[in-house]
Amino acid sequence: MSSQEHVFDAVGPRGRRVIRLVTAASIVVIAAVVVLIIQRFGAAGQLASDRWAEFTQWPYIQFLLAGLGNTAIAAAISAVIAIPTALLMAIGRTSQRRWLRWPATVYIEFFRSVPLLLVVYVFVSGLPTYGINPDIFWKLVIPISLCSSGVMAEIFRAGILALPAGQVEAALSIGLRHSQATRFIVLPQAVRIVVPSMVAQLVVLLKDTTLGYAVSYPELMKTANNLTAYTNHLIQTYLVIAAVYVVTNILISHFARYLERRISRRTARTGRTARAGVPAGIG
Repeated sequence: MSSQEHVFDAVGPRGRRVIRLVTAASIVVIAAVVVLIIQRFGAAGQLASDRWAEFTQWPYIQFLLAGLGNTAIAAAISAVIAIPTALLMAIGRTSQRRWLRWPATVYIEFFRSVPLLLVVYVFVSGLPTYGINPDIFWKLVIPISLCSSGVMAEIFRAGILALPAGQVEAALSIGLRHSQATRFIVLPQAVRIVVPSMVAQLVVLLKDTTLGYAVSYPELMKTANNLTAYTNHLIQTYLVIAAVYVVTNILISHFARYLERRISRRTARTGRTARAGVPAGIG
């Protein structure tokens, strides 16, 4: 059973036909819209070669690559902070202890509800008034980490709750403590289940870095705006930036599938090792 089947019900024959028809219709509509846009751009002279010339020159490419590097750094640090925080919050919210469950619930509900831009403005305009004035990099990364961890925590919680309760009961029956059952039985399976949803959230996190304009952080979008002000080629610059984001997200998706395969193989090896060691452990 795939990880998707843990989360979604299997689609029947009629559902598959409807999906194929809707997919085909969507492709036709999207293709028609793309052709119309290209025709309009061509008629307005936006596809002329001289308007794209700067994107073949190394100084402009280097300028955009610097912005892409800043985007990658901000997204990576945000993810490194958000994912462990989200996992801890998910464990806290599913805990049977109130002193763990209630603070985790408040954290998750608050940060997944408030707009990210509002949190950014708090760091830009609110906290400096009280002497808390981090660097512009952290004024972007901390709000993204807080809001993303609230959403990711619910994804982890969904993965934990998707597992049959009997697995924890079986682990407790062979002598494992609840924390050991969570660590060795629940979390490996829950993480594997939520990988597709987590990748989708990481893509959202990457796009959230475009709020760097609010703190003047020179990420890719801010860099593109600066380049547009210099060249006055807005359409061309934004199309190039859009293509960069699409390629980046495709690379993230491929990495996620690679990671999912590795986790599946490791979980299978751990399961075989655990089954081989259970009689000796119990004895």
